Amino acid sequence: MPKGYIIVRMTVTDPDAYKDYAAMASEAMRKYGCKPLVRGGRSEALEGEARPRNVVLEFESYEAARTYYFSPEYQAAIEKRRPAGIGEVVLVEGVD
Repeated sequence: MPKGYIIVRMTVTDPDAYKDYAAMASEAMRKYGCKPLVRGGRSEALEGEARPRNVVLEFESYEAARTYYFSPEYQAAIEKRRPAGIGEVVLVEGVD
């Protein structure tokens, strides 16, 4: 079964509020079996527009990633993130 990935590209506008989001999201990641592959770190735009914060989260399946995203724990974290940054969040299925 292919793994599921959540890819986040974010520009943080309120670092203090984003820290609260990150703490809540980390708890949800542990609960739902997430493996962070990329979580910030150095990056550069090779083509197109980039954002300064990039995250790639791996789950056992597309469905597991979707369950994490729509969980009560992560939805509460999102409420902290929304006023703290702008960006994109995408759920993709990996190759088998």
